[in-house]
Amino acid sequence: MTSIDLSALPARPVIDKSLLPHDPATAPSIRWGILGAGGIAMMFARAVQHHTTSTIAAVGSRSLAKAQAFAQDFRVPHVFGSYEELVASDDIDVIYVATPHSHHLEHAQLALGAGKPVLVEKAFTRNVAEALQIFDMAQRKNLFAMEAMWTRFLPATAIVHEIINSGKIGDVVTVIADHGQKLDHDDAGRLLNPALAGGALLDLGVYPTAYAHDILGLAPNIVATGQRTHTGVDGQVALTLTYEGKQQASLHTTLWAKTATTAVIAGTEGWIEVPGDFYCPPSVRLHLPDGLTKEFSTGFPPGHAGLAFEAAEVARCLDDGVIQSARNPWADTVEVLSILDEARKQVGVVYPGE
Repeated sequence: MTSIDLSALPARPVIDKSLLPHDPATAPSIRWGILGAGGIAMMFARAVQHHTTSTIAAVGSRSLAKAQAFAQDFRVPHVFGSYEELVASDDIDVIYVATPHSHHLEHAQLALGAGKPVLVEKAFTRNVAEALQIFDMAQRKNLFAMEAMWTRFLPATAIVHEIINSGKIGDVVTVIADHGQKLDHDDAGRLLNPALAGGALLDLGVYPTAYAHDILGLAPNIVATGQRTHTGVDGQVALTLTYEGKQQASLHTTLWAKTATTAVIAGTEGWIEVPGDFYCPPSVRLHLPDGLTKEFSTGFPPGHAGLAFEAAEVARCLDDGVIQSARNPWADTVEVLSILDEARKQVGVVYPGE
């Protein structure tokens, strides 16, 4: 794997990953502008409105009718029929970029160019090179930017790190995670269309990849095998990440079937089970060799309500005047993308313009 030069990025902040996140409702109130009015934008808006004190102040779409429908559903006061009008609005504090991966670079730079901080849906960009362009612009303009890898901010993830740090499972040896959804329905849709940076890896595989990275860091050795769809994007990929010593991650993603979507962190003295869907679970289970099983509830609704935690993180970072999140720093986003870049290279997927 080619090494990545992270020297131009700010230093990765040091943070205790096992600290339980604060209730999203206690974060400062900010005004969100939604760029792109698709399904994930709707789930994000619902989480913000139900579980934080922030507001969805504006929505922009290339289809005014689509933006108007979104605004009606979520009682959004300001509606724009173009992204340029949205980012120019004085009624918003931050932009959530919820368009396909193929357009994240363009739309993040549009927002930053207008002086607006950004939360960019995962995967952050198509590749490392594009991510570095966004972070370079954010750094030059002293503006906050973050990938919307919301799993990192959930109570369940903090519980996993607390168990690991406690030593109860000994030394971590293996991380196993999968994410499969049956989503191969529309050749022109974003998941199968190469022009929209489709494929399993960027949409689904980013979850297990980021999860393994959060626990084990960047792997020096990556092996990927998979099959492409008839449109040329990755339909299914198996990833093996091998680290120094005894650590390894076995990851899988597919567009062709709904899988268990679970995660296991196995150590020399026990193992942690994160039930499906592991990226937003209701609980975490600790298993020890003597047969003891202990379940830890997250105390928060499972599913996409958890998007409120990443929204709260953005609000707190803006209030603190920092340009990157300590829990999901720029260097981590770049390293996860480097794994996905290498996996796509080995499977033979190249997007138009790369």
